[in-house]
Amino acid sequence: MTDQETGEPVASDHRVARDTSTQRALFTYLTAEVADDYIAIMRVITGTLLADLSAVEIASQLAEQGTVLEPDTVEGRCRQLVGWGNLVRSVRETRVPTVAAYHRSRSRYQVSKLGGRLHREAEEILRAVDGAREVARELLARIVDSLQQILDQVANTRRAVDSEALAGAVTSVFTDHRVFTESVTDFYAYLAGVLTRYDLADQEYAQFKSLLLDYVDLIGADVNRNAPLIRQRLLWVVELIDSVLDNLPVLVIEGMGTDVERLPGRTRDEWEQLASWYGAGDARSGPDQLRAAARQALGQLITNARRMLTASGTGLSRRADLLKLAGWFHTADSETAHRLYDAAFGAYPARHLLIGPEESDVAAGPTVSWWDAVPVDVPVSLRERGDRSARGRSSRVPDPGADAQHLLEQARRRNEARRAAAAELIAVGALHRSRLSRAARDLLLDKLSRLIVAVVAGGMAAEDSDADLDLLLRMTPARGQVTVVTGDDGTVTIHDVALVAQRLHAAGGGLAVPA
Repeated sequence: MTDQETGEPVASDHRVARDTSTQRALFTYLTAEVADDYIAIMRVITGTLLADLSAVEIASQLAEQGTVLEPDTVEGRCRQLVGWGNLVRSVRETRVPTVAAYHRSRSRYQVSKLGGRLHREAEEILRAVDGAREVARELLARIVDSLQQILDQVANTRRAVDSEALAGAVTSVFTDHRVFTESVTDFYAYLAGVLTRYDLADQEYAQFKSLLLDYVDLIGADVNRNAPLIRQRLLWVVELIDSVLDNLPVLVIEGMGTDVERLPGRTRDEWEQLASWYGAGDARSGPDQLRAAARQALGQLITNARRMLTASGTGLSRRADLLKLAGWFHTADSETAHRLYDAAFGAYPARHLLIGPEESDVAAGPTVSWWDAVPVDVPVSLRERGDRSARGRSSRVPDPGADAQHLLEQARRRNEARRAAAAELIAVGALHRSRLSRAARDLLLDKLSRLIVAVVAGGMAAEDSDADLDLLLRMTPARGQVTVVTGDDGTVTIHDVALVAQRLHAAGGGLAVPA
């Protein structure tokens, strides 16, 4: 970045994002559809330094290892690995006795730099186990000695600096630190995975407790003893960092146009970050993080011990029961396994099982599906303890008066709504081309079914009377005539009949005479 006015370079804290799509493509062969073939080919090519092999040679070596692949198939796999960047084509001149041999070996392959590094890491992961990894705590003392060697080289100005010895000590410091931090990270990751298990009990818990108490104590003792020495020596090295960096040998490749990937410890930033990890900076130091992780692990161990001592609750381990059940499944035939699964997990057919005479609908039997049966409130004592015995004080008997008043009020409101709907029908009279409210329309439809049955059966006019509502509905057959009743939510059309609504009792107290 340059200043627009002066053209001078301007420092910037923003880092240009580097495109890593090429590096990410290197991982593709590990998860591809035929990943086993790709891994086997990479294992052959990386087996020796500067391996330069053709597809035929790779297929031959794979056959010796028990993996049979045709040379054409190997050729296709190698080309794909070249496309991902894991392999590169060899430029070695091919000398063969015949043209056929030339066609078989004209394409030779060797591993790329990043492809070889990735495969070494992948092989290490594939060989790793899930158990605990030893912490290389002895490397802390080696870091102290290596730092002292660096100080002895650069602090004494009366003798020449041995560049090779200095470079070896610098590389040892950063390599030992990396191995130590990786091993301690893996160890505490293993602790975290074990401490979250609810099936940790008995002998396994005792073994893990001994591992945690003894090993964490050893790690803490080594860190507490060596971390202050490393921190002090790092501060001295940082003060003399210019002399250290100036005396380190540098690999120079002129005219290649490529960057050189230097070993760790060749820049000031790397030394300052290392010193900060051991507590020389303002950030939280690595030893503090290790001590905090140990305290957390011990706290979780105590929590697991408390859970084991508690005989109830969701934290009770059922590991032994599940292992025994798994053994039964392993030795059972298909029919027995199905019966065992039903008995162990309650996976019976969907049937409604009665629990007693307190159910509201005792007509629901074993043949009634759960979907159709009325839900049943299972008492807490039966659900949690498996018995129906009452515990605690008896609850107070509720006063039914308020419920009775509420039900009476609901009934009164429903009756008033039906009377209002009946009065609306009576006010309309002839229902053809009438517009009714929803309540009046529903009342009409409720009584219409009986009228239609009576008209169809008798072939003559029919009536439906309701003394409570003082309503008389009369339906008269009329071929070709329709009765259309509309409302806010739709239209009802009745063919070949005429509908009339009247008051059942006349104003003088007698019956109304239908027209």
